[in-house]
Amino acid sequence: MTNLEEFVEEINRFEAIISEWDESQRCVAVGLKRAIEALHKEALTRLIKSLKQESISALRHAADDEVVYAVLLYHDLVKPPLPPILQRIQAALEEVRPGLKSHNGDIELVAFKPPDTVEVRLIGTCSSCPASNLTLSQGVEQAIKNYCPEIKQVVAVSDRPAVDNTNTGLISPFAPSITTAWVRVATVEQIPDLGIFATKVAGHTLILYRQGDRITCYRNACSHLALPLDTGTVENGIITCPAHGFQYQLETGECLTADVPLQSYPVQMKGEKVFVKLSR
Repeated sequence: MTNLEEFVEEINRFEAIISEWDESQRCVAVGLKRAIEALHKEALTRLIKSLKQESISALRHAADDEVVYAVLLYHDLVKPPLPPILQRIQAALEEVRPGLKSHNGDIELVAFKPPDTVEVRLIGTCSSCPASNLTLSQGVEQAIKNYCPEIKQVVAVSDRPAVDNTNTGLISPFAPSITTAWVRVATVEQIPDLGIFATKVAGHTLILYRQGDRITCYRNACSHLALPLDTGTVENGIITCPAHGFQYQLETGECLTADVPLQSYPVQMKGEKVFVKLSR
């Protein structure tokens, strides 16, 4: 048995004895222990300051001793070693993964690019969600930076190739033919004033909102995860998604939760009939 093991065993033996004392006796022993520890910490703090000024290498060499390091760590005079950065990044991803999986999504680490950049890939519904940038900045990025303060940038990458939007003047012979038409979807009286009316027409699920003589139409899908909106509550012209609480201004389609507005459709009225311009 080494001296260190003997010291630890002796400390444990005295603590076991003190635990059986009455409260007043334990308070005296604890007070004495705290006073001695405070004295030792002050002495060690002064010693460290002196060694830093004279020889930082000597201080590092001293801290390599396991007993010295353990005592300094006990007094909060050294920081415990951090796990490897890849291990900390994975721990951060594990923290956010349950929330992503609740939305049928996931995330994986693509690469750590020294000195301060992490690349991740959003998977499942999270990869195509219009609010993925919000998920990245407010969830994933914050978690990674909490575990790894040295990380300055978190980038989402995708397997999908970038689309070149340059207008080449060429028209593909295989491009689908898309036509639009004005389709009757409701009558004015079907849409409650300051309320919504849900319908499905020509393969499109829609909600219509009426405020007096003005009617607006949107896709019946929250821009967050495309879940239906029609069962959400409407109050003061604002509809709240029943799934995750995203809110939208029904007069404009603006999202009040994130920069992901509703998909809108042009509306026109002919008498009491309401028409919406839809693609076929």
